[in-house]
Amino acid sequence: MSWRKVKLGEVCFIEKGLTGIQKAIPGEYPMVVTSEERKSHNEFQFDDEAVIIPLVSSTGHGHKSLKRIHFQQGKFALGSILCAVIPKNKSLLSAEYLYRFLDLNKENELVARMKGMANVTLPMKEIAAIEIPLPTLNDQLLFVEKYKNLENKSESLNTELTHQRSLVRQLRRQLLQEAVQGKLVPQNPADEPADALLRQIKAEKEQLIKAGKLKKDKPLPPVNADEAPFEIPEGWVWCRLGEIAFTISTGPFGTMLHKSDYVQNGIPLVNPMNIVKEKIIASEKMMVSEKTKQKLESYVLETDDIVVARRGDMGRCAVVSKNENGWICGTGSFFIKLPSEIFRPYFVKVFGSDFSKSFLLSSSVGSTMNNLNHRILNNLLIPLPPLPEQDRIVQKLEQLLQTCDALEASIQQSQEVNAQLLQQVLREAL
Repeated sequence: MSWRKVKLGEVCFIEKGLTGIQKAIPGEYPMVVTSEERKSHNEFQFDDEAVIIPLVSSTGHGHKSLKRIHFQQGKFALGSILCAVIPKNKSLLSAEYLYRFLDLNKENELVARMKGMANVTLPMKEIAAIEIPLPTLNDQLLFVEKYKNLENKSESLNTELTHQRSLVRQLRRQLLQEAVQGKLVPQNPADEPADALLRQIKAEKEQLIKAGKLKKDKPLPPVNADEAPFEIPEGWVWCRLGEIAFTISTGPFGTMLHKSDYVQNGIPLVNPMNIVKEKIIASEKMMVSEKTKQKLESYVLETDDIVVARRGDMGRCAVVSKNENGWICGTGSFFIKLPSEIFRPYFVKVFGSDFSKSFLLSSSVGSTMNNLNHRILNNLLIPLPPLPEQDRIVQKLEQLLQTCDALEASIQQSQEVNAQLLQQVLREAL
Protein backbone atom coordinates (compact mmCIF):
# COMPACT_ATOMS: atom_id res chain seq x y z
CA MET A 1 0.00 0.00 0.00
CA SER A 2 1.70 3.24 -1.18
CA TRP A 3 0.88 6.27 0.91
CA ARG A 4 2.00 9.61 2.23
CA LYS A 5 1.28 11.36 5.53
CA VAL A 6 -1.01 14.37 5.88
CA LYS A 7 -2.42 16.33 8.80
CA LEU A 8 -6.16 16.20 9.35
CA GLY A 9 -6.40 19.99 9.37
CA GLU A 10 -5.08 20.02 5.81
CA VAL A 11 -7.55 17.54 4.35
CA CYS A 12 -10.63 17.84 6.61
CA PHE A 13 -13.13 20.34 7.92
CA ILE A 14 -13.37 20.07 11.72
CA GLU A 15 -16.58 21.53 13.10
CA LYS A 16 -18.08 21.51 16.59
CA GLY A 17 -21.64 20.35 17.23
CA LEU A 18 -24.28 23.01 17.87
CA THR A 19 -27.01 21.20 19.79
CA GLY A 20 -27.02 20.91 23.57
CA ILE A 21 -27.76 17.25 24.27
CA GLN A 22 -30.36 18.07 26.93
CA LYS A 23 -31.97 20.70 24.70
CA ALA A 24 -32.52 18.44 21.69
CA ILE A 25 -36.08 18.38 20.37
CA PRO A 26 -37.00 14.86 19.23
CA GLY A 27 -37.49 14.78 15.47
CA GLU A 28 -36.75 13.00 12.22
CA TYR A 29 -32.95 13.41 12.16
CA PRO A 30 -30.46 11.25 14.04
CA MET A 31 -28.41 13.15 16.59
CA VAL A 32 -24.94 11.84 17.39
CA VAL A 33 -24.05 11.96 21.09
CA THR A 34 -21.33 10.35 23.20
CA SER A 35 -23.32 7.15 23.84
CA GLU A 36 -23.44 4.37 21.27
CA GLU A 37 -27.12 4.87 20.45
CA ARG A 38 -28.27 7.97 18.58
CA LYS A 39 -30.81 10.44 19.89
CA SER A 40 -32.95 12.51 17.49
CA HIS A 41 -33.49 16.18 16.72
CA ASN A 42 -35.94 18.20 14.62
CA GLU A 43 -33.13 19.91 12.66
CA PHE A 44 -29.96 18.68 11.01
CA GLN A 45 -26.55 20.34 11.10
CA PHE A 46 -24.69 18.22 8.53
CA ASP A 47 -25.53 16.35 5.35
CA ASP A 48 -22.36 14.41 4.69
CA GLU A 49 -20.13 11.50 5.70
CA ALA A 50 -18.22 12.31 8.89
CA VAL A 51 -16.11 10.95 11.70
CA ILE A 52 -17.56 12.09 15.03
CA ILE A 53 -15.15 12.59 17.93
CA PRO A 54 -16.13 13.48 21.53
CA LEU A 55 -14.34 16.54 22.90
CA VAL A 56 -14.62 15.55 26.58
CA SER A 57 -13.39 12.59 28.61
CA SER A 58 -15.72 9.60 28.79
CA THR A 59 -14.93 8.81 32.44
CA GLY A 60 -15.27 12.16 34.18
CA HIS A 61 -12.92 14.51 35.95
CA GLY A 62 -9.19 13.90 35.89
CA HIS A 63 -9.19 10.93 33.49
CA LYS A 64 -8.17 10.77 29.85
CA SER A 65 -10.57 8.42 28.16
CA LEU A 66 -12.67 8.02 25.00
CA LYS A 67 -14.98 5.01 24.95
CA ARG A 68 -15.90 5.42 21.29
CA ILE A 69 -15.91 7.55 18.17
CA HIS A 70 -18.63 7.39 15.50
CA PHE A 71 -19.10 7.21 11.74
CA GLN A 72 -22.22 9.00 10.47
CA GLN A 73 -23.74 9.49 7.03
CA GLY A 74 -26.52 11.65 5.59
CA LYS A 75 -28.41 14.37 7.41
CA PHE A 76 -27.71 14.45 11.13
CA ALA A 77 -27.50 16.71 14.17
CA LEU A 78 -24.49 16.79 16.48
CA GLY A 79 -24.19 17.30 20.23
CA SER A 80 -22.24 20.32 21.36
CA ILE A 81 -19.56 18.29 23.16
CA LEU A 82 -18.53 16.49 19.96
CA CYS A 83 -17.04 17.53 16.64
CA ALA A 84 -17.43 16.31 13.07
CA VAL A 85 -14.34 15.61 10.93
CA ILE A 86 -15.33 15.75 7.25
CA PRO A 87 -12.97 15.15 4.31
CA LYS A 88 -12.70 18.19 2.05
CA ASN A 89 -12.13 16.08 -1.07
CA LYS A 90 -13.99 12.76 -1.26
CA SER A 91 -11.81 11.59 -4.15
CA LEU A 92 -8.73 12.05 -1.94
CA LEU A 93 -9.89 10.77 1.46
CA SER A 94 -12.67 8.36 2.43
CA ALA A 95 -14.48 9.29 5.65
CA GLU A 96 -14.96 5.62 6.48
CA TYR A 97 -11.24 4.94 6.03
CA LEU A 98 -10.51 7.88 8.35
CA TYR A 99 -12.97 6.50 10.91
CA ARG A 100 -11.37 3.06 10.79
CA PHE A 101 -7.88 4.52 11.16
CA LEU A 102 -8.78 6.77 14.11
CA ASP A 103 -10.79 4.03 15.83
CA LEU A 104 -7.85 1.66 15.46
CA ASN A 105 -5.40 4.24 16.84
CA LYS A 106 -7.76 5.96 19.30
CA GLU A 107 -5.48 5.72 22.34
CA ASN A 108 -2.34 7.03 20.65
CA GLU A 109 -3.88 9.64 18.36
CA LEU A 110 -6.86 10.94 20.39
CA VAL A 111 -6.66 10.05 24.07
CA ALA A 112 -2.97 10.96 24.25
CA ARG A 113 -3.80 14.48 22.99
CA MET A 114 -6.39 15.22 25.69
CA LYS A 115 -5.61 18.19 27.96
CA GLY A 116 -6.53 19.36 31.44
CA MET A 117 -6.21 18.14 35.01
CA ALA A 118 -9.81 18.20 36.28
CA ASN A 119 -11.87 18.93 33.17
CA VAL A 120 -10.17 16.76 30.58
CA THR A 121 -10.91 17.81 26.99
CA LEU A 122 -9.68 17.12 23.47
CA PRO A 123 -8.98 20.46 21.71
CA MET A 124 -9.96 20.58 18.03
CA LYS A 125 -6.54 22.04 17.17
CA GLU A 126 -5.02 18.81 18.49
CA ILE A 127 -7.30 16.81 16.21
CA ALA A 128 -6.21 19.01 13.30
CA ALA A 129 -2.57 18.18 14.08
CA ILE A 130 -3.05 14.40 13.79
CA GLU A 131 -1.05 12.87 10.96
CA ILE A 132 -2.66 10.03 9.04
CA PRO A 133 -1.33 7.72 6.33
CA LEU A 134 -2.97 8.63 3.02
CA PRO A 135 -2.93 5.81 0.45
CA THR A 136 -4.72 6.07 -2.88
CA LEU A 137 -8.51 6.13 -2.61
CA ASN A 138 -8.67 2.62 -4.05
CA ASP A 139 -6.29 1.33 -1.39
CA GLN A 140 -8.32 3.11 1.29
CA LEU A 141 -11.48 1.34 0.13
CA LEU A 142 -9.64 -2.00 -0.01
CA PHE A 143 -8.46 -1.42 3.58
CA VAL A 144 -12.03 -0.65 4.71
CA GLU A 145 -13.26 -3.82 3.05
CA LYS A 146 -10.50 -5.87 4.65
CA TYR A 147 -11.29 -4.27 8.02
CA LYS A 148 -14.97 -5.22 7.70
CA ASN A 149 -14.17 -8.80 6.72
CA LEU A 150 -11.73 -9.28 9.59
CA GLU A 151 -14.10 -7.56 12.00
CA ASN A 152 -16.95 -9.87 10.97
CA LYS A 153 -14.78 -12.95 11.52
CA SER A 154 -13.59 -11.58 14.85
CA GLU A 155 -17.16 -10.83 15.92
CA SER A 156 -18.28 -14.33 14.95
CA LEU A 157 -15.52 -15.83 17.07
CA ASN A 158 -16.30 -13.48 19.94
CA THR A 159 -19.98 -14.39 19.73
CA GLU A 160 -19.09 -18.07 20.03
CA LEU A 161 -16.78 -17.37 22.98
CA THR A 162 -19.48 -15.28 24.67
CA HIS A 163 -21.89 -18.18 24.18
CA GLN A 164 -19.37 -20.50 25.81
CA ARG A 165 -19.10 -18.16 28.80
CA SER A 166 -22.87 -18.19 29.07
CA LEU A 167 -22.84 -21.99 29.11
CA VAL A 168 -20.26 -21.99 31.91
CA ARG A 169 -22.44 -19.62 33.93
CA GLN A 170 -25.41 -21.92 33.37
CA LEU A 171 -23.26 -24.83 34.50
CA ARG A 172 -22.40 -22.96 37.72
CA ARG A 173 -26.07 -22.41 38.47
CA GLN A 174 -26.92 -26.03 37.68
CA LEU A 175 -24.14 -27.33 39.94
CA LEU A 176 -25.35 -25.11 42.77
CA GLN A 177 -28.93 -26.27 42.28
CA GLU A 178 -27.88 -29.92 42.28
CA ALA A 179 -25.86 -29.28 45.43
CA VAL A 180 -28.84 -27.96 47.42
CA GLN A 181 -31.05 -30.75 46.03
CA GLY A 182 -28.70 -33.42 47.37
CA LYS A 183 -27.66 -34.65 43.91
CA LEU A 184 -23.99 -33.68 44.00
CA VAL A 185 -22.62 -36.17 46.54
CA PRO A 186 -23.95 -39.55 47.71
CA GLN A 187 -25.70 -39.75 51.07
CA ASN A 188 -24.09 -41.66 53.94
CA PRO A 189 -26.59 -43.77 55.94
CA ALA A 190 -24.28 -43.47 58.97
CA ASP A 191 -24.85 -39.68 59.19
CA GLU A 192 -27.19 -38.50 61.91
CA PRO A 193 -30.38 -37.45 60.06
CA ALA A 194 -31.16 -33.77 59.75
CA ASP A 195 -34.39 -33.95 61.74
CA ALA A 196 -32.31 -34.87 64.80
CA LEU A 197 -30.04 -31.92 63.98
CA LEU A 198 -33.08 -29.64 63.80
CA ARG A 199 -34.37 -30.89 67.17
CA GLN A 200 -30.94 -30.22 68.69
CA ILE A 201 -30.93 -26.65 67.34
CA LYS A 202 -34.42 -26.00 68.69
CA ALA A 203 -33.36 -27.35 72.11
CA GLU A 204 -30.36 -25.00 72.12
CA LYS A 205 -32.59 -22.05 71.29
CA GLU A 206 -34.97 -22.96 74.13
CA GLN A 207 -32.08 -23.06 76.60
CA LEU A 208 -30.83 -19.64 75.44
CA ILE A 209 -34.36 -18.23 75.75
CA LYS A 210 -34.68 -19.58 79.29
CA ALA A 211 -31.29 -18.06 80.14
CA GLY A 212 -32.50 -14.69 78.84
CA LYS A 213 -29.92 -14.62 76.04
CA LEU A 214 -32.50 -14.84 73.25
CA LYS A 215 -35.97 -13.45 72.82
CA LYS A 216 -38.79 -15.87 72.14
CA ASP A 217 -40.05 -15.48 68.59
CA LYS A 218 -43.50 -16.19 67.26
CA PRO A 219 -43.73 -19.81 66.06
CA LEU A 220 -43.35 -20.27 62.33
CA PRO A 221 -45.76 -22.40 60.31
CA PRO A 222 -44.52 -25.92 59.44
CA VAL A 223 -43.27 -26.52 55.92
CA ASN A 224 -46.06 -28.19 53.93
CA ALA A 225 -45.23 -30.74 51.26
CA ASP A 226 -46.84 -28.53 48.62
CA GLU A 227 -44.63 -25.62 49.66
CA ALA A 228 -41.30 -27.39 49.06
CA PRO A 229 -39.89 -26.35 45.65
CA PHE A 230 -38.22 -29.73 45.02
CA GLU A 231 -37.69 -33.17 46.53
CA ILE A 232 -34.80 -33.73 48.92
CA PRO A 233 -33.05 -37.00 49.84
CA GLU A 234 -33.97 -39.21 52.75
CA GLY A 235 -32.23 -37.94 55.87
CA TRP A 236 -32.69 -34.29 54.88
CA VAL A 237 -35.40 -31.98 56.18
CA TRP A 238 -37.08 -28.77 55.04
CA CYS A 239 -37.06 -25.97 57.61
CA ARG A 240 -37.33 -22.19 57.72
CA LEU A 241 -34.42 -19.87 58.33
CA GLY A 242 -36.17 -18.52 61.43
CA GLU A 243 -36.18 -22.04 62.91
CA ILE A 244 -32.41 -22.48 62.73
CA ALA A 245 -31.14 -18.91 63.20
CA PHE A 246 -30.42 -17.70 66.72
CA THR A 247 -30.90 -14.07 65.63
CA ILE A 248 -31.61 -12.16 62.43
CA SER A 249 -30.71 -8.50 62.91
CA THR A 250 -30.78 -5.51 60.61
CA GLY A 251 -28.13 -2.82 60.47
CA PRO A 252 -28.55 0.59 62.14
CA PHE A 253 -31.11 3.08 60.88
CA GLY A 254 -29.68 5.67 58.49
CA THR A 255 -30.51 8.43 60.99
CA MET A 256 -27.96 6.94 63.40
CA LEU A 257 -25.09 7.88 61.08
CA HIS A 258 -24.03 11.39 60.13
CA LYS A 259 -21.37 12.78 57.79
CA SER A 260 -19.11 13.47 60.77
CA ASP A 261 -19.13 9.74 61.66
CA TYR A 262 -17.32 8.74 58.45
CA VAL A 263 -13.52 8.74 58.48
CA GLN A 264 -10.59 7.42 56.49
CA ASN A 265 -8.67 4.43 57.87
CA GLY A 266 -11.47 3.62 60.29
CA ILE A 267 -13.69 0.62 60.97
CA PRO A 268 -15.44 -0.71 57.83
CA LEU A 269 -19.20 -0.79 57.44
CA VAL A 270 -20.61 -3.76 55.53
CA ASN A 271 -23.32 -2.66 53.10
CA PRO A 272 -24.62 -4.52 50.02
CA MET A 273 -21.90 -2.97 47.84
CA ASN A 274 -19.30 -4.62 50.10
CA ILE A 275 -20.69 -8.15 49.59
CA VAL A 276 -19.07 -9.43 46.39
CA LYS A 277 -18.95 -13.07 45.28
CA GLU A 278 -19.46 -14.46 48.79
CA LYS A 279 -16.74 -12.23 50.22
CA ILE A 280 -16.72 -8.96 52.17
CA ILE A 281 -14.74 -6.18 50.47
CA ALA A 282 -14.02 -3.11 52.59
CA SER A 283 -14.50 0.34 51.09
CA GLU A 284 -12.50 3.40 52.15
CA LYS A 285 -15.63 5.48 51.66
CA MET A 286 -17.57 3.40 54.19
CA MET A 287 -15.57 3.57 57.41
CA VAL A 288 -16.44 5.06 60.78
CA SER A 289 -14.50 6.16 63.84
CA GLU A 290 -13.92 4.17 67.01
CA LYS A 291 -16.24 6.58 68.82
CA THR A 292 -19.01 5.81 66.30
CA LYS A 293 -18.40 2.08 66.75
CA GLN A 294 -19.21 2.46 70.43
CA LYS A 295 -22.50 4.10 69.48
CA LEU A 296 -23.21 1.15 67.13
CA GLU A 297 -22.11 -1.52 69.60
CA SER A 298 -25.15 -3.75 68.98
CA TYR A 299 -24.35 -3.88 65.24
CA VAL A 300 -20.73 -5.01 65.56
CA LEU A 301 -20.04 -8.21 63.61
CA GLU A 302 -18.38 -11.29 65.05
CA THR A 303 -16.49 -14.13 63.40
CA ASP A 304 -18.86 -16.62 61.67
CA ASP A 305 -21.78 -14.19 61.49
CA ILE A 306 -23.54 -14.20 58.14
CA VAL A 307 -23.96 -10.79 56.49
CA VAL A 308 -26.87 -10.56 54.02
CA ALA A 309 -27.62 -7.81 51.50
CA ARG A 310 -31.01 -6.35 52.43
CA ARG A 311 -31.62 -4.55 49.14
CA GLY A 312 -30.75 -4.72 45.45
CA ASP A 313 -29.70 -8.05 43.93
CA MET A 314 -31.09 -10.93 45.96
CA GLY A 315 -29.04 -13.81 47.33
CA ARG A 316 -25.85 -11.96 48.28
CA CYS A 317 -24.27 -12.99 51.57
CA ALA A 318 -20.89 -13.75 53.11
CA VAL A 319 -19.37 -15.26 56.24
CA VAL A 320 -17.55 -12.85 58.56
CA SER A 321 -13.94 -14.03 58.82
CA LYS A 322 -11.53 -13.51 61.72
CA ASN A 323 -10.01 -10.58 59.85
CA GLU A 324 -13.44 -8.92 59.64
CA ASN A 325 -14.34 -9.51 63.29
CA GLY A 326 -15.27 -6.13 64.80
CA TRP A 327 -16.50 -4.58 61.56
CA ILE A 328 -20.00 -3.11 61.59
CA CYS A 329 -23.18 -4.16 59.80
CA GLY A 330 -24.31 -1.28 57.56
CA THR A 331 -27.79 0.13 57.15
CA GLY A 332 -28.38 -1.89 53.97
CA SER A 333 -27.58 -5.31 55.44
CA PHE A 334 -28.78 -7.96 57.88
CA PHE A 335 -26.52 -10.11 60.02
CA ILE A 336 -27.47 -13.61 61.10
CA LYS A 337 -26.11 -15.71 63.95
CA LEU A 338 -26.36 -19.46 63.31
CA PRO A 339 -25.76 -22.46 65.59
CA SER A 340 -22.67 -24.61 65.16
CA GLU A 341 -24.82 -27.33 63.57
CA ILE A 342 -25.07 -25.24 60.41
CA PHE A 343 -21.95 -25.26 58.22
CA ARG A 344 -21.58 -21.59 57.22
CA PRO A 345 -20.30 -22.17 53.66
CA TYR A 346 -23.27 -24.48 53.00
CA PHE A 347 -25.71 -21.80 54.15
CA VAL A 348 -24.05 -19.27 51.82
CA LYS A 349 -24.51 -21.64 48.88
CA VAL A 350 -28.19 -22.22 49.72
CA PHE A 351 -28.82 -18.49 50.08
CA GLY A 352 -27.26 -17.81 46.67
CA SER A 353 -29.09 -20.59 44.83
CA ASP A 354 -31.75 -19.93 42.21
CA PHE A 355 -34.64 -21.16 44.33
CA SER A 356 -33.64 -18.87 47.24
CA LYS A 357 -33.17 -15.87 44.96
CA SER A 358 -36.56 -16.53 43.39
CA PHE A 359 -38.29 -16.66 46.78
CA LEU A 360 -36.52 -13.54 48.05
CA LEU A 361 -37.27 -11.58 44.88
CA SER A 362 -40.93 -12.57 44.75
CA SER A 363 -41.37 -11.76 48.45
CA SER A 364 -39.34 -8.53 48.49
CA VAL A 365 -40.97 -5.19 49.20
CA GLY A 366 -40.36 -1.66 47.91
CA SER A 367 -41.38 0.29 44.83
CA THR A 368 -37.99 1.52 43.58
CA MET A 369 -35.65 -1.19 44.92
CA ASN A 370 -36.11 -4.76 46.13
CA ASN A 371 -35.92 -4.88 49.93
CA LEU A 372 -35.95 -7.72 52.43
CA ASN A 373 -37.38 -7.70 55.94
CA HIS A 374 -37.45 -10.01 58.96
CA ARG A 375 -40.67 -11.73 57.88
CA ILE A 376 -39.21 -12.68 54.49
CA LEU A 377 -35.95 -13.99 55.93
CA ASN A 378 -37.67 -15.90 58.73
CA ASN A 379 -39.82 -17.75 56.18
CA LEU A 380 -37.04 -18.59 53.71
CA LEU A 381 -37.00 -22.37 53.14
CA ILE A 382 -33.74 -24.19 53.83
CA PRO A 383 -33.03 -27.74 52.57
CA LEU A 384 -31.09 -29.05 55.57
CA PRO A 385 -28.81 -32.10 55.15
CA PRO A 386 -26.92 -33.88 57.95
CA LEU A 387 -23.95 -31.83 59.17
CA PRO A 388 -21.21 -34.08 57.66
CA GLU A 389 -23.01 -33.96 54.30
CA GLN A 390 -23.11 -30.14 54.41
CA ASP A 391 -19.32 -30.22 54.49
CA ARG A 392 -19.05 -32.84 51.73
CA ILE A 393 -21.39 -30.86 49.47
CA VAL A 394 -19.35 -27.67 49.81
CA GLN A 395 -16.04 -29.46 49.19
CA LYS A 396 -17.34 -31.09 46.01
CA LEU A 397 -19.04 -27.92 44.82
CA GLU A 398 -15.91 -25.81 45.34
CA GLN A 399 -13.87 -28.36 43.39
CA LEU A 400 -16.29 -28.19 40.46
CA LEU A 401 -16.57 -24.41 40.60
CA GLN A 402 -12.78 -24.12 40.39
CA THR A 403 -13.00 -26.00 37.10
CA CYS A 404 -15.62 -23.46 35.97
CA ASP A 405 -13.24 -20.65 36.99
CA ALA A 406 -10.49 -22.16 34.86
CA LEU A 407 -12.86 -22.51 31.88
CA GLU A 408 -14.00 -18.88 32.18
CA ALA A 409 -10.41 -17.65 32.49
CA SER A 410 -9.46 -19.59 29.35
CA ILE A 411 -12.42 -18.15 27.41
CA GLN A 412 -11.60 -14.64 28.63
CA GLN A 413 -8.01 -15.06 27.49
CA SER A 414 -9.21 -16.24 24.08
CA GLN A 415 -11.42 -13.16 23.73
CA GLU A 416 -8.51 -10.89 24.59
CA VAL A 417 -6.19 -12.65 22.13
CA ASN A 418 -8.88 -12.41 19.45
CA ALA A 419 -9.17 -8.64 19.95
CA GLN A 420 -5.38 -8.20 20.01
CA LEU A 421 -4.90 -10.20 16.81
CA LEU A 422 -7.52 -8.12 14.97
CA GLN A 423 -5.80 -4.91 16.03
CA GLN A 424 -2.35 -6.22 15.13
CA VAL A 425 -3.38 -7.44 11.65
CA LEU A 426 -5.05 -4.11 10.85
CA ARG A 427 -2.10 -2.07 12.09
CA GLU A 428 0.23 -4.13 9.94
CA ALA A 429 -2.04 -3.42 6.97
CA LEU A 430 -1.36 0.29 7.50
